[in-house]
Amino acid sequence: MNELQSDILNELLPEEKEIAPSTKATNGADNEPAHLDHWTPTTLLEQAVDLRKLAAQGDGSAGAVLKEYPQHFTVLSFRSRDGEAELHEKFADIFYVLDGQVTLVTGGTIAGVRTVGPGEIRGDAVTGGARQHLRGGDVAHVPAGVSHQMLVAADQTVTCFVVKVREKS
Repeated sequence: MNELQSDILNELLPEEKEIAPSTKATNGADNEPAHLDHWTPTTLLEQAVDLRKLAAQGDGSAGAVLKEYPQHFTVLSFRSRDGEAELHEKFADIFYVLDGQVTLVTGGTIAGVRTVGPGEIRGDAVTGGARQHLRGGDVAHVPAGVSHQMLVAADQTVTCFVVKVREKS
């Protein structure tokens, strides 16, 4: 990896960069801090441009944690290729498709299963699951403990706002 690529990756790595939400005061006063985090689809898609670049230099997938909260966190995700099969024992995934399209496979069993961390299972593919085609504007909830995988057609990409919610202790 050359120095320029290294500099770009250091700037864009999700675990090192939190994307600041847009904030406005909820009571109409511009000088008071807001008690909410607000991202518009336009703002998120602008941030996704950086993720697209990072994905192109890597394996076709990139994500960035937007904000962490006590029982959930938000992520911006870009994919130009299939994702791994996943199962989160304690966290649900709520996907809001901002742009593009994807097939979400849920249920079934995970082939080539491996544990990557506490309560986090990955694998090569979900077999025998239900398929749901998602496009811009669609929302899907995958409960904790349910295997799932995103399949991206060869000529497609998908950008999602993801909320990972702790459902089980």
